[in-house]
Amino acid sequence: MSNVKERVREIIRPLGLMIKDLGMDPRRVVALRHFGKYRAQYKMFSQLGGKVSHRYVVLSDYGQQAGSAMGHYFHQDLLVASLIFKKNPTRHIDIGSRVDGFVAHVAAFRKIEVMDIRDLDDIGHENVTFVKADLMESGNAQRSISDSISCLHAIEHFGLGRYGDPIDPDGHLKAFRNILQMLQPGGTLYISFPIGRSNEVHFNAHRVFHPKDILGWSGAQDGVKLRRFDYVDDSGHLHQDVNLEKSVPDVHFGCGIYTFEKI
Repeated sequence: MSNVKERVREIIRPLGLMIKDLGMDPRRVVALRHFGKYRAQYKMFSQLGGKVSHRYVVLSDYGQQAGSAMGHYFHQDLLVASLIFKKNPTRHIDIGSRVDGFVAHVAAFRKIEVMDIRDLDDIGHENVTFVKADLMESGNAQRSISDSISCLHAIEHFGLGRYGDPIDPDGHLKAFRNILQMLQPGGTLYISFPIGRSNEVHFNAHRVFHPKDILGWSGAQDGVKLRRFDYVDDSGHLHQDVNLEKSVPDVHFGCGIYTFEKI
């Protein structure tokens, strides 16, 4: 039965992502069931003397919680930002992480340098500087050396062309080696990506890796040491400081968050 559910998820997930990419949100269709409630509230507001200047119908917020405190991005962004705050490195460089999430978290208390293959307009905050670079090319990595680097939910995209990057099946491995070259001895690398029961390529969206796969990547075996492993499970909940050697997460599409130290 579980295999059937996983197969259904494998079919529905990419279909849902494609529909969203086309600008459609299936949740809004489901929310139409609340239209009767909206009409009743509109009538009551008017009867109580309220003056409506424009109708702006929002049906999807009925019954929602105050916010979402779960999922890959919420947990990884908050966790890694807090680890950087405690570590207080001399220089922190981020590679490809979400600007309106993790980068904003860190920029609230320190300077952060962002590197990405895409363009980024000036965001008007002095704590954020930007350099456009393709980290699959070694020359771009050698221009920046740091004692602290992050790459959150980004490396799984390298070489798939989704963000205008060159097609390269080994793009993530090349980027990882180049990132390690940027890291000073004793420096810390925070890296995260989707994890599952096996290595998969969901072209052109992302890759999914077995939780232990990164430990066999070039540079990870003798260049860095895993200091901490956290992960987000399929339900969106965070599991902190897990011993990866003793407890490998059994997830379909989780998020592994790795803290490495360069040795």
